[in-house]
Amino acid sequence: MNDESRPRPVFDPGIPVADRAVLAAAPERLVAASLPAPAPPALTLATVVARVLWIPAFAFFYGVLPGGWLRVCFLASLDQDDLVGGALRWGRLPVLAMMLTPALQVLLLLLGQTEAAVLLAAVSFTGWVIGALRHLREPAASRAAREHHGRYLLPADFDRPAARLLIRAQRAVDAVLSSQSHRAGLLDDVGNTVVLPRQEWAIAATLAEHTRLRRERIVQQPERLSPRVRALLEPQDRALALSARSVAVRIEALEEYARRAGEADDAYHESRVLTALPEQNARYRDLLAGTAGDAMAGAEIRGMAEDAHRTERALREEAADALDTAPELAVPEDTGQAAGRAAGRAAGRTAAGEPETA
Repeated sequence: MNDESRPRPVFDPGIPVADRAVLAAAPERLVAASLPAPAPPALTLATVVARVLWIPAFAFFYGVLPGGWLRVCFLASLDQDDLVGGALRWGRLPVLAMMLTPALQVLLLLLGQTEAAVLLAAVSFTGWVIGALRHLREPAASRAAREHHGRYLLPADFDRPAARLLIRAQRAVDAVLSSQSHRAGLLDDVGNTVVLPRQEWAIAATLAEHTRLRRERIVQQPERLSPRVRALLEPQDRALALSARSVAVRIEALEEYARRAGEADDAYHESRVLTALPEQNARYRDLLAGTAGDAMAGAEIRGMAEDAHRTERALREEAADALDTAPELAVPEDTGQAAGRAAGRAAGRTAAGEPETA
């Protein structure tokens, strides 16, 4: 089945809230109800010996010796980029303790407070031993998955027909719980929060049982049975079909409730629009009032444009008149060029028989 046809895990509402949160946050720890329950962690002799040797060494290294500083120097020698992040994976308090305890011990020894330094080392050693023992306990998610096995259902607990029905139920529940009318408190929010998860769990538990029965029937291989034995199995098939129809009716009721919640959302949205209508009308009236001012401003701007055009035309006409009436500037000729032209005219008259004038 693809992701769209996989229902989400379903938890029994009777599981404590804290355990439900732990289980939901660690889905990789969950084991399908159709599989055997996970076994508690086994404590072998080798594990006991290893812990007896490792825990005191661990506590002495970090609680008495400057193990924190040695670790930081070691990581720095490896060119680790995230030294602080690597150290803080244990939490701020352990990191602070492993950094400050050696410095305080040295300070007490320098001040001659040997007994206080020994007491501090003993307290630090004890604290790290307790922390190591707590760390070695079974993880909370594994414990909850083991203790509540069978009270949560996974996609592996449903075959295709059951998964399709459960997805329909979950979509209807999600549609109600995510509706605006539910968030606004217009529906029975307390009932929705309490009743709908119970309905989802009841539907899922019934569908999981349907799946187990159908899988058992497949294992029985009815085609290999005699007609008489198959006749004995027919009432079981009718009971299963009747239960499946009953679950389908319940899911249809959930879907009808989700449709009603959607209609309530539409009505709620419409009421909000109507509530905001007077304020919106006032804004639109202001917009229309500004339209008259826009018309007056447009007429004024057009008049200014016409004035500018007339001014431009008048300036161009004045420039043209000034160009027509402007006197031509007389530039005096060069003296040498004037004498040469006069000599040329005299030579011409002599050649023509005219008397030369002085």
